Amino acid sequence: MDRSPRATSPAPRRLGAALPHLALLASLPLAGASPLRAAPEPPPFPPSSEFRSLQLITLACSRENTAEPCDQARSLANPLLDHPRLPASCKDVLWTIRQRSVVAASNSFERREPIDRAARSLTSVCRLQLPVAKPAENAAPRQGAINLINPNQN
Repeated sequence: MDRSPRATSPAPRRLGAALPHLALLASLPLAGASPLRAAPEPPPFPPSSEFRSLQLITLACSRENTAEPCDQARSLANPLLDHPRLPASCKDVLWTIRQRSVVAASNSFERREPIDRAARSLTSVCRLQLPVAKPAENAAPRQGAINLINPNQN
């Protein structure tokens, strides 16, 4: 039995197996798929004037029960449903406007009320929610205010 060291070692075999993976990683920047590229920014939040005009058109649809304002309300609400920055509660209101803003044979209270309710809540539900600033924990107590004892302080 020959106990001489082998001519091949496991290191070149591992390098050979990793070579296709290294070639794939090296080709990513050439293909335009850089792993270091930042994700694209989401579109800006729709302005409040857009929600206000949709609100007025939806109320006109409810009041008049004609094709023009109802079609316009549905066509304005539809693209907003796909907006990535709108919260789900806003999209629920938009969905109601899109589904209910249709011309009916009779402009009854049962037809008008859900449309009016959705239109009235649109501007309050679909507004940009700014993050609330938290007060610093180590902030000095305000003058003239009641300062309660914080149990976490020693």
